[in-house]
Amino acid sequence: MFSEQFFSVQNGRIHITAPQASYFAKEVAGDFNPIHDPDARRFCVPGDLLFTVVLIRFGLSETMTFRFRNLLGAGIPLIFRESDDGETIEVMDDAGKIYLDVTRRGDVTRDAKVIEEFARCYVAASGKNFPHTLKPLMESKGVMFNPARPMVMYESMSLALSRLENPEPELVLDRADLEVAGKRGNVTLDYQLRSSGEVVGDVSKRLVLGGLREYCPDAMAGIVEEFYRLKARGTRLGMDSNDQLAGP
Repeated sequence: MFSEQFFSVQNGRIHITAPQASYFAKEVAGDFNPIHDPDARRFCVPGDLLFTVVLIRFGLSETMTFRFRNLLGAGIPLIFRESDDGETIEVMDDAGKIYLDVTRRGDVTRDAKVIEEFARCYVAASGKNFPHTLKPLMESKGVMFNPARPMVMYESMSLALSRLENPEPELVLDRADLEVAGKRGNVTLDYQLRSSGEVVGDVSKRLVLGGLREYCPDAMAGIVEEFYRLKARGTRLGMDSNDQLAGP
């Protein structure tokens, strides 16, 4: 199953290993940010994986908003707490630290095929954030992130669907905007969700860029080159072991 590849359940807690999170980032989201490498010093579980786990466990609702509160390291047991009315979900650890909160409304589907197709479509758009979208945005504003420590983080993600079952869904970027405030950049990416050529929903992502500085074409060229090197390396290596993914 789709879910069994990326997390396990132990004693009522969700566990995500570094290899599971890294595999999701590379193979599903197309995200080759080194922060998702299993041996990264500041390893971080992709926000898109937490998003996907929420859909798998609680279903896909017509309207949903995801707000990311803290970065999640590997191997931290997670509690997914749903409110009595089912309209809010909090993802936290045993100490009460919240990593993600979700609000939702409308009808819900728990169809595994519908959820997997939507999740794969939704997070695949992340693989196009850099360099396809962010590079020209930063260039147009004359800024870029620190080449040595590029910081790109999710702030929130939201969706509004006119219907829940959409065969072969596709996200199409409709608008991209970058607001610069000192060393911080606020990015808004708006998408149309299409199925069979019909617009069936809207999706929006907000990202934060940190450590902004003056745009340097040579430095950016080096970042792009490294991105494609990591992507090619990841494609060649593939998965080392299915057992490594499955977890305990």
